[in-house]
Amino acid sequence: MVDEALSAGAVARRLGVAVTTLRTWHQRYGLGPSEHVPGHHRRYTPADLARLEIMRRLTAQGVTPAEAARWARQAPDARPVGAGTGPQAGGVRGGGGATIPVGRAGPAARGLARAAMRLDSTVINETIDRTIRAQGVVATWDGLVRPVLAGIGERHAATAGLIEVEHLMSRCVSEAFAAVARAHAPAGPPHILLSCADEEQHSLPLEALGAALAEVGIAYRMLGARVPARALLAAVNRTGPAAVVIWSHSRHTADPAQLTTLLKARRRPLLVLAAGPGWRGDALPAGVGRPADLAEAVSLAAAVRDSLDRSPRAESVTEGVDDIA
Repeated sequence: MVDEALSAGAVARRLGVAVTTLRTWHQRYGLGPSEHVPGHHRRYTPADLARLEIMRRLTAQGVTPAEAARWARQAPDARPVGAGTGPQAGGVRGGGGATIPVGRAGPAARGLARAAMRLDSTVINETIDRTIRAQGVVATWDGLVRPVLAGIGERHAATAGLIEVEHLMSRCVSEAFAAVARAHAPAGPPHILLSCADEEQHSLPLEALGAALAEVGIAYRMLGARVPARALLAAVNRTGPAAVVIWSHSRHTADPAQLTTLLKARRRPLLVLAAGPGWRGDALPAGVGRPADLAEAVSLAAAVRDSLDRSPRAESVTEGVDDIA
């Protein structure tokens, strides 16, 4: 082991950093040399070098030094520089991927992404709750949650990893939106029905819509994921909602026949919205709206609510729906 140990100068040259940087990492984050020979300076072992390589790579990718040091210290299978091209400790890969990209989202989203990578549900919950209180559900979804979820999806597509990150993040987001819905539960009958398309399992955006509706005092019913067209039709005929929102995340769940079925329902809703990237605007039946984003979906639902306050079955609500399809 002594023959393999390196001096601070040798490690600095291998990593391409200054010796003073190594000293800082040692003093502040405990990433120092662990090999000690009596009468000599401490020297860096191959394991020390592997941890420092993780530290160098992560800081170069924009991760804060404190966060990068946590990853480096927790690396159980860290390997020395050049020891192979497979995955490194802590989910770090030779081609990067230790961080979640959030595009142009702000510092809060970057902090949320780091907490998600740490699987730190406490910080995730605090960040989401704080942003909802300060900015509301729509802004929280668009500026905080959605960029992080999209970044996780991007990393998963590239590496087939981060499934545990996605599951934890989704659970925390779902709990936060459920808390908003409970805290703002409006009085009166729910006139909006929210449902995922048949075989669609991605219900989180629909939960965001439900929380946003509750926040502005609009009552709704949530059917959730994977609702067959026959079951959705039964719910519509039983409850007579003024508006129905069907969410589809992918093309294979966005069958326009589900929408046509609703338009032929015995108690046809005033407004039918096809929400989500799965739907193709040019394939939607006439009279079905396609909101561009969460804010527009809330606005259309509010128009239905306001129209019902004036006239129980005012057909004017559907005016202009074809324009957004």
